[in-house]
Amino acid sequence: MWPKSIILTQKWLSNSTFACKMSNTSDKKRKVVAYWLLAGVFMIMVQVLLGGVTRLTGSGLSITEWKPILGAIPPMNEKEWQEAFDGYKEIAQYKYLNSHFELSDFKSIYFWEWLHRQWARVFMSGVFLIGFVYFLIKKYFEKDMVIPLIILFILGAAQGLVGWIMVASGLNDTNLYVDHIKLAIHFMSALVLLCYTLWFALKLLIPDTALIRNNRLNNFTLATIVVLCIQLIYGAFMAGMKAAMNAPTWPSINGMYIPNNIMQQSFISHPINVHFMHRQIAYLLFTLVILWFGAATRAASYAGSSMLKRTRWWPFVLVWVQVILGIVTVISAPKIQFGKFGTFELLAELHQLFAMFLLMSLLVNAYIIRRAKA
Repeated sequence: MWPKSIILTQKWLSNSTFACKMSNTSDKKRKVVAYWLLAGVFMIMVQVLLGGVTRLTGSGLSITEWKPILGAIPPMNEKEWQEAFDGYKEIAQYKYLNSHFELSDFKSIYFWEWLHRQWARVFMSGVFLIGFVYFLIKKYFEKDMVIPLIILFILGAAQGLVGWIMVASGLNDTNLYVDHIKLAIHFMSALVLLCYTLWFALKLLIPDTALIRNNRLNNFTLATIVVLCIQLIYGAFMAGMKAAMNAPTWPSINGMYIPNNIMQQSFISHPINVHFMHRQIAYLLFTLVILWFGAATRAASYAGSSMLKRTRWWPFVLVWVQVILGIVTVISAPKIQFGKFGTFELLAELHQLFAMFLLMSLLVNAYIIRRAKA
């Protein structure tokens, strides 16, 4: 007969082992869901870059209808291609900018807009929807994931609607391009979706023990992200108004450091003023990130955070790369955009890519650096 104390000890060890196994299983499931979300982050980034290629090649208005389901199938014969081309001929961009286009020219710009829309469909159905159903059946989702997942799907659906509203702003007899403000809204809504998906993944990957509590650094990080978001909006204004081509010089803006009649022109609708603002915010952001790096270095040493010691370097390195890319992109801008993908377009895409990297690097640090608990 075993003593009662030994029996109780055996039961405790058995229960502890079972609890440990359950915890390990739960952690593995959370990591798998997080990797699924990170795959979504990657696909959103590709979608944003495809949007950039679409804009740079002048392809955004080539598809004049919004067919969320049937639009996945491109024209399949000469008659359908001609019908699509006839629709494009009705808008101002064709009449006043591309009236020399033949059907073969139209097909080349149609491809990029179709791919941009198709990638969104693949992102929604191929990765998130199929993944969602699979994890739901396998019971990978926990209760605290349900609401964030619902929000994620709402944001994804809203992004498609915002995209069509943007395209529709250029489908008329007066505008050569889409409205630059609606372009900025479309771009920023994509980044909101990107950041939300990344934050969701971080919640599943980074343990609470890796977080540090520092109110001042938390405020500094959030303020830097706000400035970066304003800069991203002006970057979208730059793209929508082709503002780089209005001043392909640096450090001056067509020989001026402060444009003439700056106060008499709009700061959101005048190309030179938009260009001026984009540069000034870039200088401010660069300074903020350098100062933030110093503050994060001190905080990481004080808190003994090995994770922050690594992640603090990401914004520091990326902001240097981004500033250099911005300068090189501007001075390589042609006076007239021909709709072909060349050096300027490649640099512009890289500039956009590293802007997303910089945003995500600051977001990761914002996740790690928290406010003190009340």
